[in-house]
Parts: sequence; structure tokens; C-alpha cells
Amino acid sequence: MTVRGHRRTPGRLLAALLVLGLSLGVTSTAWAGPGRTANSTVVDSTGQPGRTVALTFDDGPNAGETSRLLDVLGTRDVRAVFCLWGQHVRQHPDLVRRIVAEGHVLCNHTMRHENMSTWSPQEIRANLRATNEVIHDVVPGAEIRYFRAPYGAWGRTPEVAADMGMQPLGWRLSVRDWNRPGTDVLVQRLMNGISRGSVVLLHDGGGERAQTVDAVSRVIPRLRGEGWRFTLPARTG
Repeated sequence: MTVRGHRRTPGRLLAALLVLGLSLGVTSTAWAGPGRTANSTVVDSTGQPGRTVALTFDDGPNAGETSRLLDVLGTRDVRAVFCLWGQHVRQHPDLVRRIVAEGHVLCNHTMRHENMSTWSPQEIRANLRATNEVIHDVVPGAEIRYFRAPYGAWGRTPEVAADMGMQPLGWRLSVRDWNRPGTDVLVQRLMNGISRGSVVLLHDGGGERAQTVDAVSRVIPRLRGEGWRFTLPARTG
């Protein structure tokens, strides 16, 4: 899908062609599972020098805010990580296809956003595998680079996720947007809280997230004006 005002980069074009090819039955090794390098360290930074920041969005996709957020990111040419609920993937498959086609990165956020801190490795693996299967039903072969534990309650999840080829993904800054404190407050928290290499936790689902989308739209040009570069979280801890 081409968004008005969206400048498609070669990487995004390649992602779009990948989704098209997969829909036609072309096989892919884009998601290599256990063969891909990952470890159990929870990453919270870009792992890159200078003024770099990574935006990550939890609990989607959401029919209203995810679509508008993708418009914002596309217009600003920012690549982000989307941490998906399996249930929400089933409800909004077209949005997941759009996320991948526009070059963003996928993260497993479990099927139903349950606290897994006391679960056994076998229970965790079953949930993560089911979530990946739901995602791959929608975007076959798409790479799922990261896993993020609901509530940041990790338990045994990091080792299981790493064994499945997904890097555990934390954050360095949370602006607590789930409380919907107002767009101005979120903008202030982002501008004051971002540090070099930060992974930022935001939400595009799990409730009404218009304030978050509005804040992101305002913050991206301000940060760029101050010399910040938007990138992705580190691949390993």
C-alpha cells in the first residue's frame, strides 16, 4: 500500500515485494527461527553510537490508531517495531500485512497479553509458537525479530524466546501513554526522557491511542531537528 506523502525507500519496496511474493506461494527464509542469532539478554538500546532512538509500539494492531500511526511513520520515513498480540492479528490481518509491506519490524507480544513470569518454559514456548503461527498465517515467512513480555514480566521468557530465534526486547523509556495524560504531556515526556540509544515503549493498541499518535507526529520532526536518527533496537544483547 502506498500512503500519500510516503517516500518508499528501496528497503520498503523490497518488503512490499516480499509480501507479494509470499502471497503467491513463493517460499522464503526471511524468518529463520532458531538458526538466527539471538541471546537471552533483554535489549533496551539501539546499540549504536550518537543520537539514535528506536520507536516500538505495543498491543496492536488497532483498527483506528495503527492505521493512522502508519500514515505518520510513512510520511516521516521512520521505521519502527510493532509488538503484536496474536488475538489482534486475527482481528486485523490487513494491518499486519501493511506493517510488513511498509518495512516495519515484527515482535511477538504473546497471544493474549498475559503475565508469563511464573509460567514453565513449555507453557511459554507453546504460547510464543501459537502467536508466531497466527502472524505467519497472515504474512507467511515474515521475520519476527523480537519478543516482548507483557508488563515487562520476564520470568523464563527470555531464554525461550532466544532459543526460538527472537531477541528479548525491553525499553529504556516509557512515557506511560496508557494513562492518556494528554498529547502535550506525552510530547514533553518524550522530549525530556529520550537519551542516546534509547528504545522507547509506546502503544498503538490495547485502548484508544490517539494521543500517542499525535505525540509521535509532533516529536519526530523536533528530534530530527536536534540531530536525532531513528533506527531499530539492537539485534543481540
